[in-house]
Amino acid sequence: MSPSSPSPASPAAAPPEHTERLSLPWWLWLGGLAAAALLAVELWMGAPGVRAWLPFAVLLPAAVAGLAWLGRIRIAVRDGELRVDDARLPVRFVADVVPLDAAGRREVLGVGADPLAFVVQRPWIPGAVQVVLDDPADPTPFWVVSSRHPVELAEAVLAARDAVRS
Repeated sequence: MSPSSPSPASPAAAPPEHTERLSLPWWLWLGGLAAAALLAVELWMGAPGVRAWLPFAVLLPAAVAGLAWLGRIRIAVRDGELRVDDARLPVRFVADVVPLDAAGRREVLGVGADPLAFVVQRPWIPGAVQVVLDDPADPTPFWVVSSRHPVELAEAVLAARDAVRS
């Protein structure tokens, strides 16, 4: 390749992608496993035989599976879509994206919240984005999605939308 030829995949050609997972913080893992262990000890209570090991063999793996399930949500902006778990929103229907801090999220999801909004929020994540929609065929006015990096997510969605429209 000559020095004057453009690179085949220049960073300016593709809109920025964003990917994150809404996993649980360490302290929720610790609390969940401690609660499962406490319940297993309560069921055991010094009994011999199967009751000695069965509560631990059942409750601790169940707690791990439940905590892993709570932290399974993935958010991604790629291929012209905002993907939140298994929900997909083509970015051509995005009118605006507003990054929210904890107070802004509380206001959007508070008493006057729109019941038709699509909401994926995790209480252990303070930030979120509000994605305002422009689709006359869809009754959903906006999406609210928790994010540890709401500004970066908002920028990625807007950049993907602008890339699709141009």
